[in-house]
Amino acid sequence: MKLVFAGTPEVAVPALDALIASDRHEVAAVVTRPDAPAGRGRRLVASPVAERAAEAGIEVLKPEKPRDEEFLARLREIAPDCCPVVAYGALLPKVALDVPARGWVNLHFSLLPAWRGAAPVQHAVMAGDEVTGASTFLIEQGLDSGPVYGVLTEEIRPTDTSGDLLTRLAFAGAGLLAATMDGIEDGTLHAVQQPHDGVTLAPKITVEDAQVNWSAPALRVDRVVRGCTPAPGAWTLFRGERLKLVQATPVLDRTDLAPGELSAAKNNVYVGTGSHAVELLWVQPQGKKPMKAADWARGVRIVHGELLGS
Repeated sequence: MKLVFAGTPEVAVPALDALIASDRHEVAAVVTRPDAPAGRGRRLVASPVAERAAEAGIEVLKPEKPRDEEFLARLREIAPDCCPVVAYGALLPKVALDVPARGWVNLHFSLLPAWRGAAPVQHAVMAGDEVTGASTFLIEQGLDSGPVYGVLTEEIRPTDTSGDLLTRLAFAGAGLLAATMDGIEDGTLHAVQQPHDGVTLAPKITVEDAQVNWSAPALRVDRVVRGCTPAPGAWTLFRGERLKLVQATPVLDRTDLAPGELSAAKNNVYVGTGSHAVELLWVQPQGKKPMKAADWARGVRIVHGELLGS
């Protein structure tokens, strides 16, 4: 099939690579979000998908909105058979959905209908799910509600951050998306409607969502830290400034600290929660680079009974 691939962040690159490597399909063009400011200089930078497509000599389309007439006209000229999508980052209007004969097929990082929305991996980690996966489905106008072509499953490990899990799913999902394109092309794969039961939503995680509540149980604190790593980053307040929590782990045998209460030893930093303590392993003070929590604690000279949080 002739394909137009839509995607933007680094997590979409493995799928693009898999389709470029396929001897059954042609990636005629790539659709991605416009260049965005990045770094301290805030200069405009192309998306990872745009950079990879340019390296491969593939035409790159960067519409401000996918309903722009110039973009739609070019899409109709290319006349793709199918448009595979991975984390494109914009809603596709019906006028765009109607262009490819076999539709737009999204690789979504959950076992649909669970965790429909922008942040399925973060929500799966924060909810304490033991298993997640990826699904390919035909995009329709509802939120991740289209019929499903294929799925794969992936165990969520006890120490997984959302970044760890998303990386594994990106590479495993690349194979699923390529296989889905093969099955659509040869007529052996047919989409099946999602069940109405089991629908959960995964909206974007905000900075406010990532603030740690020290009155919550330690397992909840652990899940928030892992689910919000690397973005947007779990955080708390220390002496009125934000302290990002990069890595922490529950300590089941310590229950002597009040919620948010700090206790620093030579090589360990503990914080009380609503149940047992957690040990801070890595933190990032405001305006500084990540550091070992023990080094941070020595530098700030924690006072006995001092608290984290508002």
